[in-house]
Amino acid sequence: MPAYRSDVVGSLLRPDSLKDARAALEAGGMTPAAFKQAEDRAVDEAIRLQEDAGLSVVTDGELRRYAFFGHLIEALDGFDKFGGWAIPFHNEQGEKLVFKRPVVVEKLRWRRSMCAEEWVYLRGRTKRVGKTTLISAQQAAAYYDPDKSKAAYPTRDAYLADVVDLTRREVEELIHLGCTYIQIDAPQYAALLDPEMREGYRKRGSDPDRMIDTTIEMDNAVIGNHPGVTFGLHICRGNNQSMFYASGGYEPIAERVFRRARFQRFLLEYDDERSGTFEPLRVVPDDRVVVLGLVTSKKPRVETVAELTGRVQAAAKVVPLERLALSPQCGFASTMEGNRISPDEQRRKLEVVAATARAVWGE
Repeated sequence: MPAYRSDVVGSLLRPDSLKDARAALEAGGMTPAAFKQAEDRAVDEAIRLQEDAGLSVVTDGELRRYAFFGHLIEALDGFDKFGGWAIPFHNEQGEKLVFKRPVVVEKLRWRRSMCAEEWVYLRGRTKRVGKTTLISAQQAAAYYDPDKSKAAYPTRDAYLADVVDLTRREVEELIHLGCTYIQIDAPQYAALLDPEMREGYRKRGSDPDRMIDTTIEMDNAVIGNHPGVTFGLHICRGNNQSMFYASGGYEPIAERVFRRARFQRFLLEYDDERSGTFEPLRVVPDDRVVVLGLVTSKKPRVETVAELTGRVQAAAKVVPLERLALSPQCGFASTMEGNRISPDEQRRKLEVVAATARAVWGE
C-alpha cells in the first residue's frame, strides 16, 4: 500500500479570476466555453502550486465545484440546491454564519459523471499521484428532509440506497479512467463524535452508535472490491470560511470506524485541541495509514517544520512512524468563499507539509 507521506485533503482557495468568471457565467455575461477556459487556467495553477510545494499527492483543488459536495448536487437531477436546512458554523471568537444546504426533492437521476471531467483533466497534467474526492453517504443523508423529500423518497434509507448505488457507479467510472486514489469526505462523522451532538441525536430517538454502523456499511459498499486502488476517509469537524460546527476527540467512534471501515487511509483533523489526543489511534489496524492533519487550513499562522516534526513523533508513540503521513487538517476552501487565509499563506502551508515529510521520512 503506498504511503504518500505528504498529502492534501482536496480544496484550494479559488482565485479571484475564477470567482469573477463564475459570477459572469451565472449573470449571462460569459459563455460556457469561455468559462471553461477560465476554469482550466485556474486548475493548471492549482496543480503547479501543489507540485512546486513538493507534495506527493495532488488534486484539482475542487475548483470546478461551488462547494466540496458540489459534484453530487450538480451531476444528479433531483436536488434543490439551496432549499435544505441551515447548519450553523462558528469559531473561537463567537462569530457565526449559517450555511444553506441542498435538499433532495425529486427522484435522483444520473445527469453526468460527478468527477470524470475533474479527474481526466488532472490525469493529463501531472505526473504526481492524483486524487479525486467524493462525499460519504452520511454527508448526503443531511440533504434529506422528512417534509420536503418524502414525495420523492418516503424514507431517508430509500434515498441513501440510491446515493450509494450512484456513488458506486462513479467509483467504477473513475477507476475505469485510471484513478488509483479516491477520498471519501465525511464531516458528518464528526457529528457522531461531538458529545453535545451525540446527546442531541439520542434525545431525538437516534442511537449514534447505530448510525455509525449504518454509515460504515454504506461507505464500505461504495468502496466495493477494487485491488490496487487506495481509498481514504477524511473526517473533520466542519470547515466553512474558517469556522467549524463540531468538537471532540475520536474516542467515541474509533473502535467502529477504524476497525470496521475498509479504507486504507484515514485523513484525520488534528490541528488543535478540538480534535483530542492521538490515543484513539491505538485501535487503527496494522495495515492502514493515518494521515495526520496537523497543518490548519483555517488560520493564517504558518506552522514550522520543527513543531510539526515534534507532533509527528508524538503520534508515532501510538502508531508506528512507517504508518503515518502528513497533510493539512482540511481543505482550504470547502465552499466558494474559502477560508480566511491568503494565497501566499496557503502556499507556505503546503510547502511546510512537504518539507516536514522530507525531514521525517526522507520523502
